[in-house]
Amino acid sequence: MTALMSATSSEITLDDLTRVLLVGSVVLLVAVAAVRLSIRSGMPSLLIYLGLGLLLGKGVLGIEFDSASTTRVLGYAALVLILAEGGLTTSWQKIRGAVAPAAVLATVGVVVSVLVVAVAVHAFLPLSWTISLLIGAIVSSTDAAAVFAVLRNVPLPRRLSAVLEAESGFNDAPVVILVVAFAAQGVPGGATHTWYELAGLATLELAGGLAVGLAVGWLGGQVLRRVVSTSSALFSIGILALTVLAYALGALVHVSGFLATYVAALVLGNLNLPHRASFRSFANAMGWIAQIGLFVMLGLLADPRRLGGQVVPAILIGLVLLLLARPLSVWVSTVWFGFLTWRQQVFLSWAGLRGAVPIVLATVPLTMGTPNTEWIFDLVFVLVFIFIIVQAPTLGWMARGLRLSEGVAAVDVDLESVPLVEIGADIIQVTIGADSRLHGVALFELRLPRGSHVALVVRGSSSFVPDRHTTFRHGDRFLVVTTAQAKERAERRIRAVSHGGRLADWK
Repeated sequence: MTALMSATSSEITLDDLTRVLLVGSVVLLVAVAAVRLSIRSGMPSLLIYLGLGLLLGKGVLGIEFDSASTTRVLGYAALVLILAEGGLTTSWQKIRGAVAPAAVLATVGVVVSVLVVAVAVHAFLPLSWTISLLIGAIVSSTDAAAVFAVLRNVPLPRRLSAVLEAESGFNDAPVVILVVAFAAQGVPGGATHTWYELAGLATLELAGGLAVGLAVGWLGGQVLRRVVSTSSALFSIGILALTVLAYALGALVHVSGFLATYVAALVLGNLNLPHRASFRSFANAMGWIAQIGLFVMLGLLADPRRLGGQVVPAILIGLVLLLLARPLSVWVSTVWFGFLTWRQQVFLSWAGLRGAVPIVLATVPLTMGTPNTEWIFDLVFVLVFIFIIVQAPTLGWMARGLRLSEGVAAVDVDLESVPLVEIGADIIQVTIGADSRLHGVALFELRLPRGSHVALVVRGSSSFVPDRHTTFRHGDRFLVVTTAQAKERAERRIRAVSHGGRLADWK
């Protein structure tokens, strides 16, 4: 016991803890402050967090961190929390019509993207087919945090935003399966799979992950509702623990733990459970911590002295991905459904931002012992960094240029949900954009369905309770209190008047 205590004390001391807490708290405070800069510039905050990691790393301030295995383990843990937050805050009602195209885009579209990038890598670098397919798989996953960080102020058509949202939740799972398979195949003497064996394995893992997620989400929600419903804090901890449990059970039975996590969170977030505002807020906070920690850690692992040599191949692969692989995968995946216009397909192609997931996956071949793959991490890091700078600031401009930006944005308002659940009520916050035809419409002309009522209007720095003759203006925000049954009809009516004006019913 004495020897164990001595070994333990030699590994970490109170002075070490003090330094870790000092650096960690300063990094978190800088990261929190960086969010405002991100919103103003349109640049995802992940770039700032990656920059923090590079600044703290051995190339600048000298913090030594070079463990790919630790990065992979902690990266997977962070991705679990990020997926959990995404599922818990996603409305099934809003994405259900987009689940089919998003699922095809996250599977068939990923395969198309992998193949196109692999052909380009094999032809231009050139590398073996195994390594080319490995690189194609690593860079094929889009990043939800990166996409929605720059889209929060761009109201998009509901189905388009739903496809983006659902795809970002689904596509991590199949990409992880492909990366692990190709990395194992690249190990001397490693197992090889034919394309149909790999397809069958991926199908089984995804189906298993779906089943585990559904079971853990529904059963866990029922248990928590009956056992811990009196404390919002404990209920929030229980909800997040269930999403982590889904990943652990999925990984334990060798199915997709990432898909299990997202599906379980999606089920829990839409079960009409009590304390919805509390557990969503808690999940959101944990998701932010996971993102900040993940991006800073990835920046620490990168060495600025090695990155310069990968700029040219990163730009080459990134251009193939952006201008050929992603548009082709979007077209192949969505052309069958018919409800996405060519403008929406163009935007989907441009909005395929890469973020933390490809960088984390670039550590997989290192931890699995795939020879001569150390440079892949640097390549992917540079690719993500450059193309975030290229794509992110232009997403809002592209949405407006393609005439996809809607004139009105309606979002759910999370209040303490126990009384709302008990009385069957919902609250919607509506923002009137610059192009909305709600401008000049009086409240009585809005003609909301029975059970819905405008309770408050915020105009500039003032707020007031409207009467039936109150006229809406550009930039107004207002709250609609509605019964759960009337909520969808109220949203449809608001959007109709925003597009067609007060005579929307007769057009």
